[in-house]
Order: sequence, then structure tokens, then C-alpha cells
Amino acid sequence: MSENENSEAQLTTLSKVRTLEEIGEYWDAHSLADYWDQTQDVEFEVRAQRRRRITLDPEVYAELELQARVRGVMPETLVNLWLAERLYGEPAVKTD
Repeated sequence: MSENENSEAQLTTLSKVRTLEEIGEYWDAHSLADYWDQTQDVEFEVRAQRRRRITLDPEVYAELELQARVRGVMPETLVNLWLAERLYGEPAVKTD
């Protein structure tokens, strides 16, 4: 198969483009409603880990938020790093 034939085989079905950027640009300018009759049903399974929520005292959260901002991370990231450090006895990543 020539390079040109191989490239043609990699075009997307509806938009006839090759890259994710081109696909995004195409669908920014087109509606799936115009192509609905060309689509097909598919089935897929999503396996996502269940997240848990923990309630924090508002003053604790305010300080956490400040510390996270200073370190340039999200509060959730900082909590996970600190908890891992506490549970496993060593820093997972240096946060200072």
C-alpha cells in the first residue's frame, strides 16, 4: 500500500480529516444532527474508580486552600500528598 493510500485509510468516517485538531475544528463548524443517519449505535463500558468525600472544617479548608495556592497545586492534590505522606511515612512528592 502506498503512503497516499495509507493516509486515505486513516481519514475519519464523517469529517474526512486526520488529526484531533482537525476533528475539533470540523465539529466546531458542523452539527452531528446533520449526520445522525450516518451514525451507528455502539456499546462501551466505563470503569472509573469511585471517589470518596470527606467533610472538612471551613477554617481547615481555608488554610488548606491557602497552602495549596502557595504550592501551585489544587487543594485535592495537596490533601492526597499529605495523607500519603502520613500513611506511608515518606513524602510522595516534595510540596515545598
